Amino acid sequence: MRILLTGASGLVGAAFAESASRRGHQVVGLVGRATFSIPGLAEKRALDLADPEALTSLALELFPDAIVNCAAVSEPAHCEADPVRSQQLNVVLPATLARLAHHLSARLVHVSTEQVFPGDAPPYSVGSAPRPLNLYGRQKLESEKQVHAAAPEFAVTLRAPLLTGNSPSGARSLHERLLADWAAGKTPRLYRDEIRQPCTAGNLAEAMCELCERRDFRGVLHWAGAEPLSRVELARRIRARFKLTPEQAPIAEISRADDPSAARRPADLTLDCKPLAGALKTPLETFDAQLDQLIVPPPVRAWFASLG
Repeated sequence: MRILLTGASGLVGAAFAESASRRGHQVVGLVGRATFSIPGLAEKRALDLADPEALTSLALELFPDAIVNCAAVSEPAHCEADPVRSQQLNVVLPATLARLAHHLSARLVHVSTEQVFPGDAPPYSVGSAPRPLNLYGRQKLESEKQVHAAAPEFAVTLRAPLLTGNSPSGARSLHERLLADWAAGKTPRLYRDEIRQPCTAGNLAEAMCELCERRDFRGVLHWAGAEPLSRVELARRIRARFKLTPEQAPIAEISRADDPSAARRPADLTLDCKPLAGALKTPLETFDAQLDQLIVPPPVRAWFASLG
């Protein structure tokens, strides 16, 4: 299968390239300014994803069997800071890809987010009513609507959770950011009552590969890890995984009631992963299984080695 992949240099995109390559697929990955190599890509192309004409020309040239969209402005704060750019990547781009998928009769796998939900009535099933609290969630919800309006017979949207794993840059995933803070002498402020259900980018990528290969699933679906955990518990277990002490890796525990800005952050985004859970060969991951895969990222290896 030939697959056109957007966001190939990101955490999920890079994981997908490796997973798809292992399964025998040919992946053409689109990147922005990334110059590092991405294992698993048969071809890497630099393209401005905000240019629909260039994207259309490339898709017609490649005529892929499947299109996988991992490109996004996924930090809520970055969406608020530059809403025009985030609208282009989070809404306009997937809508364009859906129209191309319809024209090419190609499978489309689009990555969305659990942040379409407000976090006040978990667990959320695929039938739960979305009500996003922030611009990122609103944009992703709009992308879902446009994708399935344009390519209802070809598209599947996978709402994904907070992600763990090892990114190409060493600075994108949960443990990489925590370790970067600790290496810089910072104390992350983490909520004891904000619940997430993480999985690795690799696990998500395996599920996405299966959805490329299986066209019996359509519409909006959920994928996450096996365990809902608080932000504080996540950090504690990551700290223990790397055998760091509280002095080397401090955590400031706060509650949502202590922080006025928490009103724009969903409290509990536990997902019900039916009907995918159990229907795919890819299993839901425990957090222990995720921890076993994590490495010390390159940007902080000198600091980590200095700890003795």
